[in-house]
Amino acid sequence: MRIFKKFQKVVLSIMAGLALAASVPVGAVMAAPAATSSSQLNTTNKQQQSLKLNVKATMAIDEQTGQILYQQNANQPVPVASLSKLLTLYIVLSEIQAGKLSWNEKITPDKDSAQISQDTSLSNVPLRTDKQYTVKSLYEATLIYSANGAAMALARKVAGSQEKFVQMMRKQAKQMGIDDAEIYTCNGLTNGQMKNAAYPGADKNAENKFSAKDMAIISMKLLQKYPEVIKTASVKDMKFDNGNGQTDMKNWNWMLPGGSSSYKLLPVDGLKTGTSDAAGACFVGTTNKDGHRIVTVVLGAQHKNQTDNSRFVQTQKLMSYIYHTYDYVTLKAGEEKAELPVYHGKEEKIKVESAKSVGLWLKKGKTAKDITVKTSMDKDLTKKDALEAPLKDDQKVGQMELKVNHESIETITSSALKLPAQTTTSMKKANIFQVMWRKITSIF
Repeated sequence: MRIFKKFQKVVLSIMAGLALAASVPVGAVMAAPAATSSSQLNTTNKQQQSLKLNVKATMAIDEQTGQILYQQNANQPVPVASLSKLLTLYIVLSEIQAGKLSWNEKITPDKDSAQISQDTSLSNVPLRTDKQYTVKSLYEATLIYSANGAAMALARKVAGSQEKFVQMMRKQAKQMGIDDAEIYTCNGLTNGQMKNAAYPGADKNAENKFSAKDMAIISMKLLQKYPEVIKTASVKDMKFDNGNGQTDMKNWNWMLPGGSSSYKLLPVDGLKTGTSDAAGACFVGTTNKDGHRIVTVVLGAQHKNQTDNSRFVQTQKLMSYIYHTYDYVTLKAGEEKAELPVYHGKEEKIKVESAKSVGLWLKKGKTAKDITVKTSMDKDLTKKDALEAPLKDDQKVGQMELKVNHESIETITSSALKLPAQTTTSMKKANIFQVMWRKITSIF
């Protein structure tokens, strides 16, 4: 112990002398990221401007990552009518998954739900208060035929009242990161159209409002968590047992294969329409072309009459634009690599790699070679701006932000697309002699 203390004093005195003699201060230098050229920005803007849809708002995203592929006035909340039912069905599916509700469970409609269901000016299947209907049949009626009374019956079953269900919708929206929506009804009707089930204190003209981005988030999370929703959304025609007979439910999504607005190059299999005077014609579309699913949102398209297919024409333009503008590239786990500094490790740097695969949409002409990575470290694992040893193999130590030509890849939930970064090997802690030697040599 005495020998070690003497050795330590000698080393420290040498270091102090060398420090006084040094004329140039020593510091760590970090390379600045390459600047984004104005030509790159102009190119991106021109590509976005090459498509202009005749709608109030629109957005297109990748269903898995949320990568934004196109947007137009996407952050402005506007009326969305029956698209509201997608959030309602998300909650219903969550209740089923949690075991609080079952598909075969029977529901007796209350007077308010039954009254709305008898309104033939609205999309409905007629319900009776002296009959029971399964959760599954009401779910199918809501998604396929946009039945307003059926949505109300489900909402009341889940929450006990329309008011409480609306509160659940507001809470769920916030949990999804949506804080600009206005929600008054479970089905997208105006508050006045709900009659005795109107939301207390709200104006009779109050109507649900979401932005195109909001609807993209809801749709993405619905498809990610409950992909089976497509099985129902893609049904073109189904019978509903209404208690007196059967109601023929024809899907309002005319882009389904064989539909009047179908397009063979775009195998659309969902998701939901919405229509009202204030909302115009709205549509959340989705297609899984070549195994890569995208989601499109069109809000406020023209709606002159019941045969107007403008929403589907605009959706086809948007989907076609995506496939003509982008190529899909898959980056495999471990394909992106980097090095990070290590504090008091056996080595001063450790190699890291991307911990999972990801699919990206790159503009035509771009390849995986154009992808760059900016790696950041988990602050809880760092000391003095470096990862603190010891470190384990395959340990998650930070994130890799993917960029194309040094431009961030924006998603609907983040300003940048990131992957977890993990170590490719373990790293032991340096011993005292290594630490001291590094301090000495760093002065030079």
